[in-house]
Amino acid sequence: MKREIIIAGFGGQGVLSMGKILAYAGLLQGKEVTWLPAYGPEQRGGTANVTVILSDEPISSPLLQKYDIAVVLNQPSMDKFEPRVKPGGILIYDPAGMTRQPERTDISVYSVAATDTAAALNAMKTFNMIVLGGLLKIDPIVEMDNVMLGLKKSLPERHHKLLPANEAAMKKGAEIIEKIR
Repeated sequence: MKREIIIAGFGGQGVLSMGKILAYAGLLQGKEVTWLPAYGPEQRGGTANVTVILSDEPISSPLLQKYDIAVVLNQPSMDKFEPRVKPGGILIYDPAGMTRQPERTDISVYSVAATDTAAALNAMKTFNMIVLGGLLKIDPIVEMDNVMLGLKKSLPERHHKLLPANEAAMKKGAEIIEKIR
């Protein structure tokens, strides 16, 4: 098993955290893991992305040009990373704020309305966990229990009271993700 994943969006959407949680969960399952964040000088509002590789075998390089899975959370990320999904790969996107739909027909495309769902639940801070739940429904590359352990490890202890809400958000993401093609 080897998955090469890019998660991209605006700073403040939890992109880097989502990648870190996925990486921790992979480590807990005994996988080889890389986590490579990239972001602009702005902390919130600028673009951010993270490359995560999970593999049963040693990983030769964390640098990638093509991805098995792209999770895109804004239009600039869609424009940049949709062409870089490998044929037969997966693109997951949040339709909120998108000006166009994905165009490729040689990949599987899924929509997860995480922004609208988080707003309806009055829980915008769980946005990224809704997206992660959708991803894991489509490709269960790590177990939910390990995701929760990874989340617990990445959250400061004072925020551990938020773990149940985040777990509920992941389950909601798994419920609402829709295949487009």
